[in-house]
Amino acid sequence: MLYVVVDGFFGDTGKGKVISYLSLADDIDLVVRGGVGPNAGHTVVFNGRTFKLRQVPSGFVNKRARLLIGPGVLVNPVVFFKEVEETGTRNRVYMDYQTGIIEKKHIEEDRKSSHLSKKIGTTGSGSGPAMRDRVMRILKLAKDFDELKDFLTDVPLEVNTALDTNKKVILEGTQGTFLSLYHGTYPYVTSKDVTASAICSDVGVGPKRVDEVILVFKSYVTRVGGGPLKNEYTREEAEKLGVLEIATVTGRIRRAAPFNFNYAKRAVMLNSPTQIALTKIDVLFKEDYGKTEWDKLSPEARKFISKIEDELNIPVTIISTGPDVKQTIDRRRELGFI
Repeated sequence: MLYVVVDGFFGDTGKGKVISYLSLADDIDLVVRGGVGPNAGHTVVFNGRTFKLRQVPSGFVNKRARLLIGPGVLVNPVVFFKEVEETGTRNRVYMDYQTGIIEKKHIEEDRKSSHLSKKIGTTGSGSGPAMRDRVMRILKLAKDFDELKDFLTDVPLEVNTALDTNKKVILEGTQGTFLSLYHGTYPYVTSKDVTASAICSDVGVGPKRVDEVILVFKSYVTRVGGGPLKNEYTREEAEKLGVLEIATVTGRIRRAAPFNFNYAKRAVMLNSPTQIALTKIDVLFKEDYGKTEWDKLSPEARKFISKIEDELNIPVTIISTGPDVKQTIDRRRELGFI
């Protein structure tokens, strides 16, 4: 079984929560990170602790899961080692030999560039300059660094072998559909494609191996940095509605807007999802905080979810009602997915 989990908006939709939930609920064997690199942060709240992850896959909460980083991803070793210690995953997290490595010079260039740091509003992680060097075939890879030798493996081989033996695998996407270099709001985008197809390519699996694509939407839209955002709230409006958020990686305030069905329909077209995971329903409908049963959701929340299903023609199978992994409504059995 192969799940691909990707973001339908501009990042920040709660993929980390969804992936951590799935890793436990389905007892996943491998969780594999695709996407760009440490410029994307996934937040996981589990057993009273909050983890803000930029490299280690969000499914680490399942202590049985093996954690991998695909060859298409960028790694900052400083961030990687810090997260390995924080999550206690030293003996089960690995990266591909050909994973690209961000060096200090890439971070310095990213932060000094007025175009990247000011106009585009990058995170300053060095991902853009490192990706450029990869395209130029001069970027150093994980196999070139002695300190990483104990963390190296053949990720495509591991993933495909796991699928051949009927194991359960999640491919973890990063950023969001409209931050894609090709399909997003260019130039206010990240440094590569991040749709479902690209995440498969990052890890090294063909499209015929995919069983389920789960597209994650938040109950409203947010984005960090420059670029268009339709029907954007003022800061005062966002505060009043309770949708003012702080970004995981940068600490910047996220711009916010209402749920956008035009964005959502295009994201469906670009990613071919079989299921939708909807997060932050408890922010829009405060009385639904922490609920774990569909029938106990407020009528207003169920009406909102039904509208999403009707408009997109894709079932909403997973609903997040709070930050903790356990604050989740799982409709997959009811809807015939498991």
